[in-house]
Amino acid sequence: MRILTLALLTSIAMPITAAAQTTEDPYLWLEDLSSPRAMEWVNARNAYSTKILEADPRYATLYQEALTIAAAKDRIPAPSFTHGEIYNFWQDAEHLRGIWRKTTLADYKTADPKWTTVLDIDALGKAEGKSWVLKGTQCLRPEERLCLISLSDGGEDAVEVREFDLSTGQFVAGGFHLPRGKHRIAWEDKDHLLVATDWNPGELTQSGYPYIVKRLARGQAMSAAVEVYRGDQKDGGYGVSPGVLRDAKGRTLAYVDRPLDTFHSQTFIITPAGAQRLAIPEKASLEELIDGRVIVRLNEAWTAGGTTFTPGSVAEMDLAQVKAAPGAPKAKLVWAPGPRNSLGGISSTRDKLLISTLSNVQGRAFVYTPKAGGGWTSTRLKLPDNLTVGFGASDEGSNLAFVGTSGFLTPSTLYLANTDTGALEQVKAIAPKFDASQDVVEQLEATSTDGTKIPYFVVHRKDIPYNGSTPTLLGAYGGFQVSQTPNYSGTIGKLWLERGGAYALANIRGGGEFGPAWHEAGLGTKRQIVYDDFAAVAKDLMARKITSPKKLGIQGGSNGGLLMGVEFTQHPELWGAVVIQVPLLDMIRISKIAAGASWQGEYGDVNADPKVMAFWQKLSPYHNLKPGVAYPEPFIFTTTKDDRVGPQHARKFAARMEEMGLHFYYYENTEGGHGAGADLKQSARTTALTMTYLQRKLMNEPAQ
Repeated sequence: MRILTLALLTSIAMPITAAAQTTEDPYLWLEDLSSPRAMEWVNARNAYSTKILEADPRYATLYQEALTIAAAKDRIPAPSFTHGEIYNFWQDAEHLRGIWRKTTLADYKTADPKWTTVLDIDALGKAEGKSWVLKGTQCLRPEERLCLISLSDGGEDAVEVREFDLSTGQFVAGGFHLPRGKHRIAWEDKDHLLVATDWNPGELTQSGYPYIVKRLARGQAMSAAVEVYRGDQKDGGYGVSPGVLRDAKGRTLAYVDRPLDTFHSQTFIITPAGAQRLAIPEKASLEELIDGRVIVRLNEAWTAGGTTFTPGSVAEMDLAQVKAAPGAPKAKLVWAPGPRNSLGGISSTRDKLLISTLSNVQGRAFVYTPKAGGGWTSTRLKLPDNLTVGFGASDEGSNLAFVGTSGFLTPSTLYLANTDTGALEQVKAIAPKFDASQDVVEQLEATSTDGTKIPYFVVHRKDIPYNGSTPTLLGAYGGFQVSQTPNYSGTIGKLWLERGGAYALANIRGGGEFGPAWHEAGLGTKRQIVYDDFAAVAKDLMARKITSPKKLGIQGGSNGGLLMGVEFTQHPELWGAVVIQVPLLDMIRISKIAAGASWQGEYGDVNADPKVMAFWQKLSPYHNLKPGVAYPEPFIFTTTKDDRVGPQHARKFAARMEEMGLHFYYYENTEGGHGAGADLKQSARTTALTMTYLQRKLMNEPAQ
């Protein structure tokens, strides 16, 4: 039932040499991504873990249920308004990598739309001998005929970009083409792109992202592109990004966003005289252009033209004034948050501004209409309460927009909103994927170590016994100002809730549920409070006798994987199961692995600040595993193709556990990028392995 210990693995694992053991980090060799030695280590642990988990009598059923849900024909096909029609990217059992397809709006609204395939990714990959994964499309407004198609080999973040013509359904012969790279691209016009990439070998930041933007003309060799902006090789974040805002009257604003770290950036307007700095805060971003008004999202306070805006607000600037005097912009308020409100998303139709918000983690959606002479009128769309609400695709050629709702027990529903009238038409709703008739959702609060109330949701059977016996899965993220909100998950419902489990979601600090301050409370060396919040929610679930340590499992990925790693090392006594997915775990070498240097704005820089180094030496999960501690047996999942976080963290953490004779399950998918898999079958396998592990740990043992 357990993965092999170090002693049992001597016949299949490369031995650790005496020389390696004397180095500061004896597992640096596992950072060599695809070396034969590292892959032999990976394959041995994969084989052992999958042999055990896939032999479990529950696995086959869980896999089939996960695949059926993932490939269901009655899923809502996510729409986009493109080239006068509705486009959708679709994956199912016959199209594992997916097809890009189209239909009319009228047909989309029917129960059985008639789709036309535009691009078949499975067929393209087969024809070219590549493991292509579609990473995105970008079509030139307003016609939206010419599109840039981003293709990833195996799911990694790096992509190859090709130009595609929707009128012919073909890649453009001699059209724009960028070889593999972490590109940032914007259409300037039909014959010009603004491109940030590694123009020459080594022209990347420490995080592996571009810092030079050039204008590439149609038919021009990349070597002849003209530079329009240059950042610095020491810049942090995700690399410089060009962008072009357009409104319905053809006005444009070309700009470059230069990240200094994860959250601070500078914005430069591209003018005939060169790039000029736009004097907005470093924690602000340009979002939309509506009726000649530049919409700005503010994540810090800002005083402009005598007006002070609070963090989390939305402001507007006049386009002509921005172009004339970018060094001294004036601004007016559009929306400001209340004490328990936060900004969700911002989008637009032809001449409407769309804003979604959270009110105590409950979704709201508003339409803002510009008034002649200045100001706005606003209308709240009449959508159901107690759900997550968000705008989907919007039509910049009309005032139509899709808006979706979802809840833990409420299947996702899609509405078509006429933003002129506020009328809502339900156009799609998925059929229930599990029996929720016996379940209930509660929003509760825990008290953290500093007295702050931490809200969380818990979904459970109405008749659970309050004796600590309910198997419970607790999730959270706690970083990067990402909000965790109610969401309908067929897999959690079918594979967990239907089998008697409870599911909890914690709104801990580090997220964006209550605006920028909620996020900033857990930045850098203040991050322990994030982990305290999560432990407080766990203890609250136990105090209410919903669950108990032997029956409580936790799960998180990426930054959430770091959360799991810290909780694993700090509170091993609280958990019966721990799922650590595509994680960050070595917080001392984070800047040396994949894109880790780009997140120093979130975690601090251990290389430059002794206080940050001291903090992470005490918290870094890889460095805080201790022999002789009764840790729960975790399930560690990563992917070889993850070029964002990198599999190195998971590998080294598992190797250190193994060195200490600690037991674990380990699975590294060889494809999939920073996710569960490159296709539906891979994702279903990951889900089934995870759920098999959780059920073995939490549904087989008595309560403590």
